[in-house]
Amino acid sequence: MSSFKITGGKKLQGELTPQGAKNEALQILCAVILTKEAVEIHNIPNIRDVNKLMELLEDMGVKRTKLGEGSYRFEASEVNFDYFETDAYKEKASSLRGSIMLLGPMLARFSKGKAPRPGGDKIGRRPLDTHFVGFQKLGATFTYEADDAFYTVEGENMEGGYVWMDEISVTGTANVVMAAVMTKGTTTVYNAACEPYLQQLCKMLNRMGAKISGVGSNLLTIEGVEEMSGCEHTMLPDMIEIGSFIGLAAMTKSEITIKNCQIKELGIIPATFKKLGIEMEFRGDDIYIPAQENYEINTLIDGSILTIYDAPWPGFTPDLISIILVTAIQSKGTLLVHQKMFESRLFFVDKLIDMGGQIILCDPHRATVVGLNRSHNLKGIRMTSPDIRAGVALLIAALSADGTSIIDNIEQIDRGYQNIDDRLNAIGAEIVRV
Repeated sequence: MSSFKITGGKKLQGELTPQGAKNEALQILCAVILTKEAVEIHNIPNIRDVNKLMELLEDMGVKRTKLGEGSYRFEASEVNFDYFETDAYKEKASSLRGSIMLLGPMLARFSKGKAPRPGGDKIGRRPLDTHFVGFQKLGATFTYEADDAFYTVEGENMEGGYVWMDEISVTGTANVVMAAVMTKGTTTVYNAACEPYLQQLCKMLNRMGAKISGVGSNLLTIEGVEEMSGCEHTMLPDMIEIGSFIGLAAMTKSEITIKNCQIKELGIIPATFKKLGIEMEFRGDDIYIPAQENYEINTLIDGSILTIYDAPWPGFTPDLISIILVTAIQSKGTLLVHQKMFESRLFFVDKLIDMGGQIILCDPHRATVVGLNRSHNLKGIRMTSPDIRAGVALLIAALSADGTSIIDNIEQIDRGYQNIDDRLNAIGAEIVRV
């Protein structure tokens, strides 16, 4: 496994352009299976999880042609179902959580699909029941083969119906929507996720010939169509990268301009970082972060401690809770971070405590951060990245710390952040891949 060796304490200065959105890419790429016609996708991030999914699609028989940097044409005129019975498919698909979203489009177009139990981040229980209950509401059946951890779905006579999403799951909603677009009749999906990624998927599906209304709300109505056609799609910039760069600028006292952010799609992300006292200016679609010696956490109207918590969109995304927590370390004031959606996502704070952060892990979901207000710097240590977002939070801590830090298992970071070491080194960081 590779590691990062980080020399901390360096101020950064310059411009960063966010990559295409990882979580959008995983949905959009699965959707190419819905049509035999060509689909062109632009702004695809060059990251481990996305590359593995594109390789998996090729192994299934989907033709992939590179058009330029981050742009590809996909053509799923033929899909090799024999491949789904191989050990190679099981190994590759099980290492990628996004592979579960292949089932919805396979059901829609071929009335059958098979996928292994997926892997991904170790951030707590992430049940898939919502996906399969949704398929069942459309008339599909599924079986789970416990011996080899395979899910099989079949739906020869699917019909539209009412689907209540008992969990506001982005991937679950995406899977059900893709299954429903070519299911005869009308499907209503209530309590649907409405993240920008899901909105992007629905807009793309409509360009392919789907009839989805209610996009952007938690109530989607889908009129089934007989077939889907090709289209062209450009992905949003990754809002998690944008939030990570905001936190990085504050922690390292750096002046950074984040380019081409599509600010209107960021929801409350900028406002939430402003609650930590972080200054920023919107310059067109760019976000300018000035170098700040100090930043102070807001309090509530009565002076009590601020709580930042995650929630389904349009609430604050859980993928940035780790970044908020690490950024609060050098603030003035106290913050309660409440990670509601995943019970293991705060288990990296012991490394931050070892570095000198004043953090109390109250329980698996809550941590209290007492800001240091630059009274002393964090110190470099050796640590391991447990998941994508915690890995980047640790990287931010290391870049702000005195001395040298080593972060092991950086494959986790590479899953979600494109060439992060080269991009940060270009604006003054000192990160060596070893």
